[in-house]
Amino acid sequence: MNDAVAVVLAAGMGTRMKSDLPKVLVQVLGRPMIEYVLDALAAAGVQRTIVIVGYRADDVKQLLASRRGVEFALQAERLGTGHAVKMAQPLLVGHRGPVIVVAGDSPMIQAASARKLLEYFQRERPACLLGTLHKANPFGLGRIVRDEMGQFAGIVEEKDATDDQRRITEVNMSTYIFSGPDLLYALDHLKNENRQNEYYLTDCPGILKAEGKLVEALPILQPCEALSINTTEELSQVEAEMRKLGYTTT
Repeated sequence: MNDAVAVVLAAGMGTRMKSDLPKVLVQVLGRPMIEYVLDALAAAGVQRTIVIVGYRADDVKQLLASRRGVEFALQAERLGTGHAVKMAQPLLVGHRGPVIVVAGDSPMIQAASARKLLEYFQRERPACLLGTLHKANPFGLGRIVRDEMGQFAGIVEEKDATDDQRRITEVNMSTYIFSGPDLLYALDHLKNENRQNEYYLTDCPGILKAEGKLVEALPILQPCEALSINTTEELSQVEAEMRKLGYTTT
């Protein structure tokens, strides 16, 4: 897996965290949350990581300056998750191996999950592989829709879902692996035809599937990886869960 490159989304603000820090620098058990993400990727065998910075970019760069194999791409305007990954395009030209894309504000990403996804990707060679999980209460999350054969058919967001689709428990957790060339193709064909006029990474699997390429969803993420941090209350919940799992305070 030494040819895998990671793209970590880390351009956002920490407004809902009641902090003026970049969100990924908010501390979880005494460490900036992005450090847990980078540690997990390194433990999974990823040796090169591109961090997408934006708000207070220099602070994020300074924190990570001593980390080996970390590069930076600047998202000066925040126009969606797809736009963020687009900022890494110049650094991905010519890369033919896997690109794993994750959120920098997901400190509970598990190295074992990333490793399993990369191993599956290397074995099956899809254009895109989504890491998913089943969640008892999937409210607010994008549902993974499958066809009658059980194959990935698409991602439907909560607000666009039918009543039947809202009953689906398999959810998208913004963890993707693309082949390098297929990711660049999808990014080049992304459109911002939505209310927010933003470019969404969630559209990339559909773009590739429409081209007849193999897109798969693998529900192997662990329950703890469903926990995200968007508010101070969620931060407390994540810290409590991390203590249960043996994470220690620094």
